[in-house]
Amino acid sequence: MIYGTIEGVRIPVARLMLGTMIVTTEERERSYRLLDDALELGFTALDTAHVYAGGDSERCIGDWMRDRGVRDSVVVESKGAHPNGDRKRVTPYDIGADLLDSLARLQTDSIDIYLLHRDDPDVPVGEIVDALWEHLQAGRIASYGGSNWTHVRVQAANDYALANGRAPFAASSPNYGLAEQVEDPWGANSGSVTLSGPENAEARAWYADDGLPVLAWSSLGRGFFSGRFGRADLESKADLLDGAATRAYLHESNVERLDRVEELAGERGCTVPQMAMAYVLAGSMNTYPIVGAANRDELVANDAALSIKLSDAECAWLNLESDGRD
Repeated sequence: MIYGTIEGVRIPVARLMLGTMIVTTEERERSYRLLDDALELGFTALDTAHVYAGGDSERCIGDWMRDRGVRDSVVVESKGAHPNGDRKRVTPYDIGADLLDSLARLQTDSIDIYLLHRDDPDVPVGEIVDALWEHLQAGRIASYGGSNWTHVRVQAANDYALANGRAPFAASSPNYGLAEQVEDPWGANSGSVTLSGPENAEARAWYADDGLPVLAWSSLGRGFFSGRFGRADLESKADLLDGAATRAYLHESNVERLDRVEELAGERGCTVPQMAMAYVLAGSMNTYPIVGAANRDELVANDAALSIKLSDAECAWLNLESDGRD
């Protein structure tokens, strides 16, 4: 494992963060085994959210940290203020309510990295930053940021923070991976934000220049780069992808990228997901991919991607920006 630093976080942060949507108290034995293996292998940073498994992901992580006595060895990143079916919820009240729920479920006094799961551009950034700053000053969170915020809104939030004696965002969590989101995974009005694809070059350049940590979700395209299928058997195995992945990633431009990933992975002696993850880790952005894993073997395979180094030319070729790798 390789580690980095995120402002406000008390210990080094694993460069690969473990996504915990499948961690639940209903499957406690399996979930504990996954978390035990992750910590042993150096996956010390856990990604969760107020809405994951209806809150049960946080409950299971809290139980596990208590039972194992490992809270001081783990970086917990959680998210709140996700919209519901009735309204947007990026308000001081909802931020506070979700945060207090998360603290109780996680059985901790403070969350290391607290992100707002969505943005509401109709709310002035000052109101949002002030609310987060209040919780940071009270010790409930050690750092804060946004998930699915555009770089323009992140910059506005940081400008406000610096002008008013507040801490700026310590991290941002958009989608980023080799597969471009041709369509929004959850529909046109979901509020998700991606850095992938040619149209988001300006956003990637902003992050590269600023250096803000990018906690990248769905870096493997929700299984598109799982290695479980290729162009030849795409039709017969497309049902391995869920509706969100099919809508966002199952398009010819990404199949062409998959062809190139398979070719380069074969030459390098690694797997398709390892090559696709190596792409996310390459380049000039300060990336911390959020990875999914169901067992120890998948954790080990994810970790191996850290040792694969890609040149700028190889990255451009994988991303269809050039026809050669030299």
